[in-house]
Amino acid sequence: MNERTMRSIFGQFASGVTVITCTDDEGETHGATVTAFTVISLEPRLCQVTLTRRSPACGYLHDAPFAVNILSADQLDTAMHFAGKPRVPGPEWSSTWPVPALTGNAATLICNPWASYDGGDHIIFVGEIVDAHVDTSSEPLLFYRSKFHDLGETTATAAHCSDLDDPHRRWFGATARFTPTCVPIPDSVPA
Repeated sequence: MNERTMRSIFGQFASGVTVITCTDDEGETHGATVTAFTVISLEPRLCQVTLTRRSPACGYLHDAPFAVNILSADQLDTAMHFAGKPRVPGPEWSSTWPVPALTGNAATLICNPWASYDGGDHIIFVGEIVDAHVDTSSEPLLFYRSKFHDLGETTATAAHCSDLDDPHRRWFGATARFTPTCVPIPDSVPA
């Protein structure tokens, strides 16, 4: 498959929109719009951002604390500003944390560098989350099929009220039946 086909396939997966911010060795603030963001672990609290090797931001993130600014639906101008289409006036900055972070986010994660890995034509940066803030009244900005979207209407509720990757839940076969009720998860599951 060629790169265009792969981009089209990957575009079928809606993702949130983040702006990764940090400072360089001279203290200058930098940011980049990134949709490749993933939560990795709750303990320790780890997340990852993945940037193309061509991004100047890669040079700033090595061994540097950074903020993951999870953008709200009304921050399209902010996403565009850090995607290379600067807006005037520029975004507003918070002075709450030791690293630069934006105001008006759906959520903000402050991270210390944990590790970085080769990801082919990208670099994977893992951060340990040391502080965070969430605005529960805010809905996220989404990216789907190379366009920005808001969340829209809720179409259904969650089928389960437990962690979907809980090791006690195991994988389900094709004949599994699901009951959309919340039941307590037992401390142990018979083998």
